[in-house]
Amino acid sequence: MDSVCNECSECTERREPVVMRARVLRVSCCELLVCDLCGCQEVLVHTNDACCFCPGECVCIEYNGAMTMSIPPQISADCVKRIPCVTTC
Repeated sequence: MDSVCNECSECTERREPVVMRARVLRVSCCELLVCDLCGCQEVLVHTNDACCFCPGECVCIEYNGAMTMSIPPQISADCVKRIPCVTTC
C-alpha cells in the first residue's frame, strides 16, 4: 500500500507571487477586466479593491500564479497597485 504525504516540503512551501502589469479595461463589482501589457491578453481579475480603479489606468497585479483556462482567463489578486502607464513590459 502506498503512503500518503500530508506534510511534504513540496506541498507546504510558499511560492513567490506572480506579477502582471496591465491596463484596466472595465471595472465591475469585485473584478477588473484588464489587458496584460506583456501579452496583450485580456484577463478577468477578482479583487475586493476593484472600485478603487478606473478604465485606462495601469496596474501591477500580484497573484499566486493560478489562472483559469476560461475565456477570458481569470485570476484572484492578492494585491493590485496603480502604476505609471507604459507601452511595453
